[in-house]
Amino acid sequence: MSPCRLCSRKSRVISEKLGFCAQCIRERFEAVWPEIARLHGESRRVYGLPESPPETEDGLQCGLCMHGCKPGEGEAGYCGLRVNRGGKLAGGRPHEGNLSYYSDPLPTNCVASFVCPCGQSPGPQQYIPVPDAEYTRYNLAVFYQACSFNCLYCQNYHFKHATFSKTRMSAAALAECADSRTDCICFFGGDPAPQILHALKTGRLAINRADGPIRICFEINGALQTPYLDTIADLSMVSGGCIKIDLKAWNEKTHMALCGVSNAHTLENFGRLAERTFRRPDPPFLVASTLLVPGYVDEDEVGPIAEYITALNPDIPYSLLGFHPGFYLSDLPVTSRSHAERCAAAAENAGLTRVHIGNRHLLGKAYT
Repeated sequence: MSPCRLCSRKSRVISEKLGFCAQCIRERFEAVWPEIARLHGESRRVYGLPESPPETEDGLQCGLCMHGCKPGEGEAGYCGLRVNRGGKLAGGRPHEGNLSYYSDPLPTNCVASFVCPCGQSPGPQQYIPVPDAEYTRYNLAVFYQACSFNCLYCQNYHFKHATFSKTRMSAAALAECADSRTDCICFFGGDPAPQILHALKTGRLAINRADGPIRICFEINGALQTPYLDTIADLSMVSGGCIKIDLKAWNEKTHMALCGVSNAHTLENFGRLAERTFRRPDPPFLVASTLLVPGYVDEDEVGPIAEYITALNPDIPYSLLGFHPGFYLSDLPVTSRSHAERCAAAAENAGLTRVHIGNRHLLGKAYT
């Protein structure tokens, strides 16, 4: 690994592409941000995405996510999907989903699998259509091809190629893909936020069409505007589904460096959703996760995240996920077992009762 460009410190893990160590990012952010911001800009230009949320004076206000973009005529919002065309915002409406989907056999390998009804025997009976664990049945996994963040380590960055795809699928057509063996639908991506109108309509139509219970879940970055956050919460709560929020970092400067945006809105929304967790403890309504990025997302990030969650409700499940190198941080190693175990210990020491290390098959040996 190369030394930090600012302090010349040779930390055990530093991305040469990012160029700076975690300590300098946290403590000397003003000095490192201009260069990191240029990297974020480069990573967006290659896909034709706006480098920053548009604020055109006579633009149309988009109120779906935290950015509140105001694209002018012909301009796209930060997500690249919402476009001002003829004085109307196109993209992300219920009849024009930009997505891919597949049927995933249950119990599925999702972030919440360790607390999901499909993995329990017996599970909460009012939310499952069969009396035992849901083997031989399916989750309809819906991947939305747009995002309101710009994570330099995105594990699914290939979706950026499809953000401007002209192929579209209506909510009604997608809902029909949930057949008699579909027990749940999970909206993820990218992120559902730019297409939340499409997801909400799909979920409602699927519930109305289903002969029995069908759970509606969301895996999101948590940056929705409040009205839509509350609406997806209502849908997941009543259907027995869950909302999985990726808390990517605690320190706002770390979050800015890695994801290009602030985490203030995400943390605020997580707290808002946590108020509902006492209404339905089983199956859990809210699940948190954090991707353990070597050198950047460690105990110093996970510990405060866990303390924050504990103060809200110590029984909120928290999954720590292994990182696989890719996109602009392809020069980093995979998460080591010792890294994951230290972070799990920090989360448990903070008072959380349900800490889980996910995708263990990705974990590697100690860093050299």
